[in-house]
Amino acid sequence: MPRGRRGGRVSALEGGREEEAPPAAGALASAHWASGQQPEAAAELILLRGIFEIGRDSCDVVLSERALRWQPIRPERVTGDSKYDFLRKEEFVELKDIFSVKLKRRYSIKQQRSGTLLGITLFICLKKEQNKLKDSTLDLINLSEDHCEIWFRQFKKILAGFSNRPKSLKILLNPQSHKKEATQVYYEKVEPLLKIAGIKTDVTITEYEGHALSLLKECELQGFDGVVCVGGDGFASEVAHALLLRAQKNAGLETDSILTPVGAQLPLGVIPAGSTNVLAHSLHGVSHVVTATLHIIMGHIQPVDVCTFSTIGKFLRFGFSAMFGFGGRALAVAENHRWMSPNQRMDFAIMKALAKLKPEECEISFLPFNSSQDLEERRAQGYPKSDCNDQWQMIQGQFLNVSIMAIPCQCSVAPRGLAPNTRLNNGSMALITARNTSRPEFIKHLKRYASIKNQFNFPFVDTYTVEEVKVRPRSNSSGPHPEEDHGPCETASGNCFPWNVDGDLMEVASEVHVRVHPRLINLYGRSMEEMNDSKVTCSCL
Repeated sequence: MPRGRRGGRVSALEGGREEEAPPAAGALASAHWASGQQPEAAAELILLRGIFEIGRDSCDVVLSERALRWQPIRPERVTGDSKYDFLRKEEFVELKDIFSVKLKRRYSIKQQRSGTLLGITLFICLKKEQNKLKDSTLDLINLSEDHCEIWFRQFKKILAGFSNRPKSLKILLNPQSHKKEATQVYYEKVEPLLKIAGIKTDVTITEYEGHALSLLKECELQGFDGVVCVGGDGFASEVAHALLLRAQKNAGLETDSILTPVGAQLPLGVIPAGSTNVLAHSLHGVSHVVTATLHIIMGHIQPVDVCTFSTIGKFLRFGFSAMFGFGGRALAVAENHRWMSPNQRMDFAIMKALAKLKPEECEISFLPFNSSQDLEERRAQGYPKSDCNDQWQMIQGQFLNVSIMAIPCQCSVAPRGLAPNTRLNNGSMALITARNTSRPEFIKHLKRYASIKNQFNFPFVDTYTVEEVKVRPRSNSSGPHPEEDHGPCETASGNCFPWNVDGDLMEVASEVHVRVHPRLINLYGRSMEEMNDSKVTCSCL
């Protein structure tokens, strides 16, 4: 049996030329053993058994229902030799962590079609630190065509049994996101992994704002297992909004007054390529392109709550989070300075909004979160939330900022999240209000988001866990500042107030009613709690 190159890696496509993989891939086995959490093998059905070279050792390899196990073949030695006993420790990889298998070949100049068979390459999803995932490879070296073909067919059969993994995806790519790098991110980091996994893709590069919304209203999605968006938070929110609108239309619901919307029919994958990537960070615990891609490939599904935003008698949109007051005004400034680079634009907008900081006079009504079983049962029977509990509460006065969030809203500048106690799918929202205070005190509150300190430990900040919120701005008697390009804009119906909904500007002249709807959309990913509770089957890279 020939000596295989440690960590040798097959090309992404079968028949492609051989390329190098990270050397650490050859250390896959010891990392599995070191985790101390190998699956029970005693009762497992053995599917195949054979000899392969792994790393630089000839190994006895066993494929069972749940795992691939191997241990080096060593000559007989004296019983009790501790070094010998260590070397014979069994190592493994769980089958659920394998996402592709290819025949490994070496090509020469004379071999144009079929190269020399070297063995089999397994592509594996590894869990790393900080909730990151990484792809790696494991080479099983054996020159026998018949031997490798039997094992290859068995691996393909096993992978075909993971029915939750997508086989065809609709890709929507926003070339304007952040530094206009979404196209590069997709073709350099995402597409190669999707090809390795054998996933068919149909890519559309959007040409204007709202293109994804209009496209998803009419395009044929029957042949796809999911939709993937590559861009920032605003783009991800647009795609989620479009999928949910399509679901209401297919269900025959009137979108002007949605009380109990139906869920999206396809899961949504979010590839972070924006400036903050709040949705991806909240979902995965990290803004990492490869992690997001591998969650899609592995078919990990995370149900997520979604909010509906409506005004009097009119549905506005679906979304995950919103800010009114300072957050809305800062975004309005940024939108008026699109010619700046993303980082400069946001820094400028925040500084200008702080320089002209002023409170909004408004009345806020909210329905506290009630998780009682009776309420859940009534919801299941189709009762609107307002009919299930009539204990509304009201606060009023001058507010510098109002945040309403159904997700934690984590990002690089707020590692704990804008709403750290909020979960992705518990049927509640965080209502966070900052009453009028001095500019220095408000800035202290904002700076806390970037630290580990409690950002709510201020006398002017209040937090509530709610199911519904109504924000009713009052007429600003002082009127907008004469030089203020981000204040209320005059419309036919009166003052128009800016809202920041998932990074998109929404201008509304009257009361906004926000409802949360549990598990309304499935996103590709796993919550941080689920990732932390899962077994570590490998951590070698």
